[in-house]
Amino acid sequence: MHSGNANRESVRVRVVAFLPRLRRFCAVLARNEDRGDDLMQATVERALARIDQWQPGSSLESWMFRIAQNIHIDEVRAQARRGVSVDIDEAVALVGEDGRAIVEERSDLEKARSAMALLPDEQRALMALVVLDGRSYKEAAEILDIPIGTVMSRLARARQSIDRALHGEGQGNG
Repeated sequence: MHSGNANRESVRVRVVAFLPRLRRFCAVLARNEDRGDDLMQATVERALARIDQWQPGSSLESWMFRIAQNIHIDEVRAQARRGVSVDIDEAVALVGEDGRAIVEERSDLEKARSAMALLPDEQRALMALVVLDGRSYKEAAEILDIPIGTVMSRLARARQSIDRALHGEGQGNG
């Protein structure tokens, strides 16, 4: 096998091993597993098509997280220009549901998921990287190309929002 082919195959193996973590990150960004899977697929397609832009020696995973976030930002902007569209199957499922009753019946985990889905994109991306994927603040700052102080303040606000959702408006710790 040619050494270029061996390197390409090595990268593909690393991408495949990274898929479960990328899928979780994309689902959090997209606020929905199906849309998250679409985002993951677009991310992998773009990464493989542009693999020559990745700098060997740098983190392949961080590069792919950045691609996913950029695609997501582009999709949010495009949707804002197009306006809101509702899938008819989703709309039928929503009819007649009392949101408050549903939230009250859910477990704390489901409440946390719901609260996380309501976070602004930049806070949700950080929660996915730091809390779900176990990245350090420094790594998250590098992946998202923001100062570490911004990481800390966005995470603090995100955690406060989730805490309020779990424990009620007046009972936050901070």
